[in-house]
Amino acid sequence: MRVAGGGGGRGGWWRRGDGARAEAVAARDAAQQTFYELDSAQRDAQLALETIRSAENGAASGRAQEDFRVLSARIDQVTVGYLSALDAYDLEDPELEAAAAGRARRQLEQAKKDLETQRAELDAFVQRLQPLVQQAESQLIRVTPAVEKARQSLLSATTALEAVRAAGLKADDLAARLAELGPELTRLNEGVARHGVPATLQRAEDVARRAEAVRDQAEQLPQRARDIDRRVGSLRTRVQALETRAGTVEPALSELRRRFSLSCWQDLQRVPVQTAEAGAAASQKLDEAARARDEQRWADATGAIGTVRALLETAEGSVTAVNDRLRQLNEVSHDPHKEIERTRFALRDAQRLAMTGRQTPDPRHAAPLDAAVARLDRAVAALDEAGRHPDYWHFLTELAAVRETAAEVVSMIRGPR
Repeated sequence: MRVAGGGGGRGGWWRRGDGARAEAVAARDAAQQTFYELDSAQRDAQLALETIRSAENGAASGRAQEDFRVLSARIDQVTVGYLSALDAYDLEDPELEAAAAGRARRQLEQAKKDLETQRAELDAFVQRLQPLVQQAESQLIRVTPAVEKARQSLLSATTALEAVRAAGLKADDLAARLAELGPELTRLNEGVARHGVPATLQRAEDVARRAEAVRDQAEQLPQRARDIDRRVGSLRTRVQALETRAGTVEPALSELRRRFSLSCWQDLQRVPVQTAEAGAAASQKLDEAARARDEQRWADATGAIGTVRALLETAEGSVTAVNDRLRQLNEVSHDPHKEIERTRFALRDAQRLAMTGRQTPDPRHAAPLDAAVARLDRAVAALDEAGRHPDYWHFLTELAAVRETAAEVVSMIRGPR
């Protein structure tokens, strides 16, 4: 019986040892679960901090990073304690003494409590981060569409440039500007984790804007080339028309010399030479514009076209001046009274207006009108006294000046009203 009793007692001892080891294993498993949960929560907190840091590098982000560093240090301490308790005992050893198993259980339970304490601090920390996380996420949500817009703008610019080249236009300057955006696209693809939200958004907007500018200019190039071709063709027609009209200058000058005094045509003597020079210069500039267009030097082509227009306007004006001079002199020599009456009417109209609502005219109005009347009388008298070769051009310019004075007085009177 004692043997049996001793055997029974020994069996109970082993069962007590197994029970203590089982309790230690359960404590180990619980601590291990808490450790995994803490580790997962710590990774989530790191992701939240990365989100904040990518969107904002200000003081709030810096404080959050520092708080997490301090908290992580405490987590590391309790993790060391947990791992030490885990490594101190072999809970898989069936011969582990009950006392050792009890110590293991107590240490693991303490480690679990320490891990739970840090988990609670970590949860509170993450909760405090939520406003910053939400703000960061609201900024991050803008990144994807902004980057996508930049990519689409680059694609559109590339497509437009390819179409321009297919049409036979080089557009090397646009190609160079587009190539400059390649490194920027690479930086966009590196993401906000490397460059941050503000810099990424700014870069995306800049890339989109520059790419759209390239696209717009590329799309305009074919029309720009057609416009320059049209303007060059139109100006060539004007040069030819100028050459035709220039043929009327010498006959008109010959008649002016034959019929009128020197003062009536002397200022027009160089018109034939000036017109020929302007026509030749215009033709040369048109050739330069055509070459610049073929070489796609658009600014040079436009500048040359502007010069041609200026040359033609001056030359056409000179040709018109000769023919108009002959016409005006013919008319006044045939009937000078028509021009005199026209001028007197302008003066009388101004005088009536000056007297409207007044007993006496304002000296500011009367003085120039009186001077204009005297000037008209002198011009008429000079014409009557000139004999066979009156200076009709001087007569016409004097009368034109009188009418201009009358118009100025009328404007002066009507201005305040």
